[in-house]
Amino acid sequence: MHYLTRTLLLCWLPVLGFTQGAPNLPIPPQGFDAKQTGTPAGAVALISYPTKDHGQQKARVYTPPGYSKDKLYPTLYLLHGIGGDENEWYTQGAPHIILDNLLAKGAVVPMVVVLPNGKMTGNDDFARFANFEVVLLKELIPYIEQNFAVAKDRDHRALAGLSMGGGQSLNFGLGNIDVFAYVGGFSSAPNTIPAGTTVKDPEAAKRDMKFIFISCGDADGLLNNSKTYHDWLTSKSIPHMYQVEPGEGHNFTVWKRSLYNFSQRIFKDAATGTVPRNPNAQRARFRRPMGSFTLDGRSFAPK
Repeated sequence: MHYLTRTLLLCWLPVLGFTQGAPNLPIPPQGFDAKQTGTPAGAVALISYPTKDHGQQKARVYTPPGYSKDKLYPTLYLLHGIGGDENEWYTQGAPHIILDNLLAKGAVVPMVVVLPNGKMTGNDDFARFANFEVVLLKELIPYIEQNFAVAKDRDHRALAGLSMGGGQSLNFGLGNIDVFAYVGGFSSAPNTIPAGTTVKDPEAAKRDMKFIFISCGDADGLLNNSKTYHDWLTSKSIPHMYQVEPGEGHNFTVWKRSLYNFSQRIFKDAATGTVPRNPNAQRARFRRPMGSFTLDGRSFAPK
């Protein structure tokens, strides 16, 4: 029995993001990120996997309530910010609780969520985050697909993240559209490569990407990264959702809401089972920002 038979029951949710300039989504209901009495809970395991150039690396892996090796689940790779690691989302963002609550309402497809350490070794923070691309594509994804009951095609892979992880998600996800069908950038940081550089073939992105989500608080000093990306996608008529959270800065209020909204709009039309192409194709080249900036209370100047 394949989990995809259940997706037909979930298609009621409108995918509002496949328009440009969609209106803001409402604030999630109170308690969406809090444990609810009687709600079945998934499991979160801490794993360690080998890499060629960066030693043993860690990740947390959420499996939904009722997880069974007899089914195949889609996978969301969820990335952290500049000061985080595999623990940041888990300890501050409550993704397992948010998804448990949504699953109990039938609002999301059951999925495996991987919370990796996304900062490898390197000369500076931009290099450390950029170096995770090869690890993600060549080492972490194969490890997850070998050790968990997950589907192995692009239609069943999503990539999203906050801040530096949001930049990674746009860079890696839209730079490898043969690997990921769903991409979310939450309050993306200055490591975000210009969309025109990352998206090599706008027509292919328009045709093949199932959902692109960009979000940020309107009081966030990094808002321009998201707005510029949104403007470029709009100029190329590439369907996406642009969500601005009123009165919010660079914080987990935005990122929890973003996960809540993103997760309900992924994997709902993944009934075709597309075979992925070469995962090394369309890799983007990373560029550092030209000027200094402040992120999470720390000042940075590119070297």
